[in-house]
Amino acid sequence: MSVQEPETFSALDAPETSPAQFVRWFREVAPYVHTMRGKTFVVGFGGELIQDGGLNPLIQDLSLLTALGVRLVLIFGSRPQVNEQLRLKGYTFQFGHGMEPTSAEALECCKEAAGEIRLDIEAAFSQGLPNTPMSNSHIHIISGNFVTAQPLGVINGLDYKHSGKVRKFDIETINKAISLGAVVLIGPIGFSPTGEAFNIAMEELATSTAVALQADKLIFMSKNGILRDENDDVITEIARDDVEQLLKRDFLDPISANLLRHTANAVRRGVKRAHIIPYELDGSILLEYFTHDGIGTMVVEDTLDDLRPATIDDIGAIVSLIEPLEADGTLVPRGRHVIERDVEKFTVMEHDGIIFGCVALIPYPDDKMAEMACLIVHPDWQSSGEGELLLRHTENKARALGMKRLFVLTTRTSHWFVKRGFSQGSVNDLPLSKQSSYNRSRNSLVFIKKL
Repeated sequence: MSVQEPETFSALDAPETSPAQFVRWFREVAPYVHTMRGKTFVVGFGGELIQDGGLNPLIQDLSLLTALGVRLVLIFGSRPQVNEQLRLKGYTFQFGHGMEPTSAEALECCKEAAGEIRLDIEAAFSQGLPNTPMSNSHIHIISGNFVTAQPLGVINGLDYKHSGKVRKFDIETINKAISLGAVVLIGPIGFSPTGEAFNIAMEELATSTAVALQADKLIFMSKNGILRDENDDVITEIARDDVEQLLKRDFLDPISANLLRHTANAVRRGVKRAHIIPYELDGSILLEYFTHDGIGTMVVEDTLDDLRPATIDDIGAIVSLIEPLEADGTLVPRGRHVIERDVEKFTVMEHDGIIFGCVALIPYPDDKMAEMACLIVHPDWQSSGEGELLLRHTENKARALGMKRLFVLTTRTSHWFVKRGFSQGSVNDLPLSKQSSYNRSRNSLVFIKKL
């Protein structure tokens, strides 16, 4: 009997299939709904999204997130709208995607464009048409002088004039607004204590906002939101430490590279997750959150400094982690000699010389499967995401070995694995060599995840 991979349904397709499929899809997204209440999302998008007609669909999806309890802060840019204002007024200068000086004339165009976009966004959130996602929604938008800015100044002899950067935020007021259920809207203009206005890049502003709020998610909506590697494979997830190496290979387009640089910076400075999502795909922000694989690229903090292959010197620490779980029956007894024999299959998690977690990966190349065993985090370090870090590391390691499926045997932690994308299988789904060594007296449950 083979494991049936779970079907996936688009939020748009599900209601048109069958009632049973719709109910199944709705139940499958329930865990995501439970986890998002009270979370803070910072969503940044450029004026290109508005220019391409993507504002209303985005606002409808964001209104749904607010109804589910997400605390939203929106950061918008206005580059194409500013360039249009400059053109209409007869100026030949146009803003590109890099850091450029902002003249007094260009600053006036920035103010006009930002004001117009702000009103368009407020109008979009005020919709209440029947039979639309905005029906019966009552969302308040709050914007204001939340950002204190300072000039970029003179860099390498070039005066950036009215181009600025973030100096600080009025975090107390922003938190108060979003705690009341309002959406905070921040445009690309900041103000100095002397009353001057400065043009701030949307990417810089959104990143600084997410860091200041220690947001749960930073989301960039981008036209080029599906990032691919040199082999044309979609980059669905990447550890922050790997971003720099990827950028050095210089194959991404400049816009994607810039966004990836900012997402990695945000994660490095404490933001839990950062995403780059294609806005041209309808419902992309919902698909990114409510489906297991998502639709864009997610940057995560993978503390690789704390993870390393185990050595013979680590055996005592591994045994001390395993023994309590063997004693209470959670793990099958292995014995020190087994750990010594298989030590090269282990990864340990170490901090300040203390090993507080471990995991083993046992590949079965002929079956394109691998077993994850001894996933353990010391009780004093649990509930801080270390278990998920070990799981993600093991999945990436298995993929690098060419494995297609990862399986675990467990007697007590099935719910933990189900929540992380594993589906229950049977002993018959295991590699033949594993079936022959399966301990039927323990009656361990089999869970399998497609990589």
